[in-house]
Amino acid sequence: MKILELARPDIRALQPYQHASWEPSLERLHANEMPWRASGDTSVAGLNRYPEPQPVELLTHLARLYGVAPENLLVGRGSDEGIDLIVRAFCRAERDSVIICPPTFGMYKVSARIQGAGVIEVPLLRERGFAFDTEGVLAAWRDGVKIVFVCSPNNPTGNLIEHTTIEQLCQALADRALVVVDEAYIEFADAPSAVTLLGRYSNLVVLRTLSKAYALAGARCGALIAHPEIVSLLARVLTPYAIPEPTIRAVLDLTDASHREEARARIATILAERARLAQQLSQLPLIRRVWPSATNFLLVECTDADRVLQAATAAGLIIRDPRSQAGLANCVRITVGTPEQNDRLLKSIREASGATA
Repeated sequence: MKILELARPDIRALQPYQHASWEPSLERLHANEMPWRASGDTSVAGLNRYPEPQPVELLTHLARLYGVAPENLLVGRGSDEGIDLIVRAFCRAERDSVIICPPTFGMYKVSARIQGAGVIEVPLLRERGFAFDTEGVLAAWRDGVKIVFVCSPNNPTGNLIEHTTIEQLCQALADRALVVVDEAYIEFADAPSAVTLLGRYSNLVVLRTLSKAYALAGARCGALIAHPEIVSLLARVLTPYAIPEPTIRAVLDLTDASHREEARARIATILAERARLAQQLSQLPLIRRVWPSATNFLLVECTDADRVLQAATAAGLIIRDPRSQAGLANCVRITVGTPEQNDRLLKSIREASGATA
């Protein structure tokens, strides 16, 4: 597979850590574990035992959830670990680079900097609603650029990147760079996942997470979805026994059929509240603009961001201050909350504006 030639040669040649054999039918005296459970440990497998490195039951379950084959999927600790694995496996320090499109999720840049990789920034086009600058990204590519990160829907701007754009990138950068599409918020968008494109593009990687739509941020579980040979390569870099037993059980139990139905109902509520919040915020004197969103948050441009942040605090709420990012002067990012939380926020901003109900 030619795309693997982009990976670091030392990673391609790496002999991965050899986990203790997984033989559930045999009693374990091979992994230097304590033979007794801790008092009060009621977990299914026992926390005195190392978990299965890539649990087959969990892989199969998530593969069904995301509509892919298990061999296309690597389970990690949220999308963050997937980002880190890709950068470490493909970027040589002081030699290779990634392309990011700010304002966007900060971990792409952080992971690259930790690895010693360069970061090339091609800003989103604010004057066009933070549109993705495809021509700019392709013009910025050069030898040594190994990864292009595409956040869709994008955090913090909330806009969706069309599949035609992703396909254009994959085609133009075939055998030259990975196109990594981060879909942390895709469940809130009226759009299919980019996993539908995997069969056509060997350089496409899709990141998914259970943190948002499935209310499992504290479980720390995400999936990296790619060609099986990319998955196999990245598994060499993954920390041994990366997925804790409580996380495995939480995901299996809390993304079953009834919980998926619960998630759909909650998403519908979030979408309705997103529309209501956007409409009412846009009428307040302290708000200059509410950007369209395909996520569970709103990017809001203010006439006075400090007063809006203070109003949220006065209501017992905390919202995000993203003003350090280019293009987001006087903006705040608001996660859509419960109807009661949204009412409190609106009331407090309305009062800070001097507006009447």
